[in-house]
Amino acid sequence: MSDALSETSASVRRPVRVRAMGLAVAGAALALAAPVPATAVAGQGRAASADPVSVLAYTAKERQEALTYWTPARIKAVGKSVDLGPTGPKAKPWQGTAMKAVGRLFFVNASGADTWCTATAVKSANRSAVMTAAHCVRRGSSPDNTNIAMVFVPGYSKGKMPYGAFAVRSAATPRNWENDSTDDVSTLAVDTDKNGRKLIDVVGGQDIDFNRPSAAPSPPSATPPPAHSSARNSCAASARRRSRAACRPSPAT
Repeated sequence: MSDALSETSASVRRPVRVRAMGLAVAGAALALAAPVPATAVAGQGRAASADPVSVLAYTAKERQEALTYWTPARIKAVGKSVDLGPTGPKAKPWQGTAMKAVGRLFFVNASGADTWCTATAVKSANRSAVMTAAHCVRRGSSPDNTNIAMVFVPGYSKGKMPYGAFAVRSAATPRNWENDSTDDVSTLAVDTDKNGRKLIDVVGGQDIDFNRPSAAPSPPSATPPPAHSSARNSCAASARRRSRAACRPSPAT
């Protein structure tokens, strides 16, 4: 992965196959039917270490600020500033039906950089779940370094946002990632869109499997494979310096 960083003014990955510990994260988040209390629980600290899942929550004010921050122009600029290196010789463009559920997760990382990861809407009880990698939510082995201003843009393509943006209200990751940088998977719960519609009602969602063997074949995909794929989540970064203490993780694409 190659990240491109560029200074901007201050303001305000492909989904991984869910494995053993990731099951607790995905299972817990996919079952959420109501918003998590609007307080960041990133630093609940050692007292909560017995809980295998760590949850970040964003207040209504923070979520509105995220939607305001990620203007179409800013989102397009982040995409243009990324260098992912040469395309593999056997890679071919996806020619099938566009996958509306696949998109980009935009956020500000722990270094103060505007950045993004690939993420995928998945079927869930709350119709609002998105799968991505834990490193797109927080820095591994560094509990206080978490992301802010997170929005999911399904169906994103070359600066276009055909289905709008959905602010992230909570993000669940394995405690193992927070403390030991293992089990790199995360499930997000997002708000409704500006018209009050839930994510899955707008773009649908991909099925998700647990403990699927990595050798199992996956259907072809455009940018990311479906949520049960063994591919690592990806991100790409552009950048923005800003001073804020406990903030956000580095990307990967």
